[in-house]
Amino acid sequence: MGTSYHVTVIDPPGGTSAAQYQSDIDVVLERIDASMSTWRPDSEISRLNAAAVGEDIGLSAELHAVLSESLAVTRLSDGAFDVTVAPALAAWGFGPGSAGPRMASAEQLAALSGLVGSDGLLLQDAPPALRKLAPRSIELSAIAPGYAVDLLAAAFSARGLRDFMIEIGGEVRTSGRNAQGKGWRIGVEQPDAPPGTPAIAVLPGEGAVSTSGDYREFFVAQGRRYSHTIDPRTLRPVSHTLASVTVIAPSCMRADAMATALMVLGPEQGLALAEREGLAVYMLLRVPGGFEARQSAAFAPYLSPDGD
Repeated sequence: MGTSYHVTVIDPPGGTSAAQYQSDIDVVLERIDASMSTWRPDSEISRLNAAAVGEDIGLSAELHAVLSESLAVTRLSDGAFDVTVAPALAAWGFGPGSAGPRMASAEQLAALSGLVGSDGLLLQDAPPALRKLAPRSIELSAIAPGYAVDLLAAAFSARGLRDFMIEIGGEVRTSGRNAQGKGWRIGVEQPDAPPGTPAIAVLPGEGAVSTSGDYREFFVAQGRRYSHTIDPRTLRPVSHTLASVTVIAPSCMRADAMATALMVLGPEQGLALAEREGLAVYMLLRVPGGFEARQSAAFAPYLSPDGD
């Protein structure tokens, strides 16, 4: 998936070695990488992207689950999240195989307008399969890491493990207690600060945390900042004041996708969706001289008290 991971395990039950947990990690990550990574030309998603329009392509249970959730978030966000945005990402120089960020011309984007949109995908449940109704290329980097976190959490729980923290590419899920016997405290990064500098800390409990922002992958041209977050509806980088959005949810896959969707929607529409759906959301907006924080009503219970 072109990223790194970090796993912390506390007081594992007797009889399970560190090597067995490492084996769990390797098996899950290799399976998801082989299925969903566009960095691999031999992956299941790469083969799907190469398939012809109108052909029914059988899917693994994992890829079907991720595509089903992707389409659900697309509907929920009115198209702000869309896994078919890959051609636009490539046009702006983001994603696998790119030589680096660059400006995309109006002519390029016009030519891509018929290549983006989940209305060009027909997902079938029994048996799991996908048919492309129009030319489409799928990119899962905004949801697959979260799904991999969920699978690892399930594998650990199946071994009887209660206390752990899993992070893949910034997507986090926690369970039980940390080494101090307290709830896991997860830092939300401060934009434009050195990596790891927290703006706040949250206590997700038996849940997941995902943050999407414009402060790690971007470029500046003619005095304007262009984020790697592309709006699938316009095929252009988002241009609002939202610098980062953090979502806490029971599923890391849902938190991962929703963080991207809200980052596209921006502060007003995004917060309105969060309130309507009861989502726990924290936003940092760029304002003159710094940042302004906003949060949904459902987020307050997750804030970590000072000193906890």
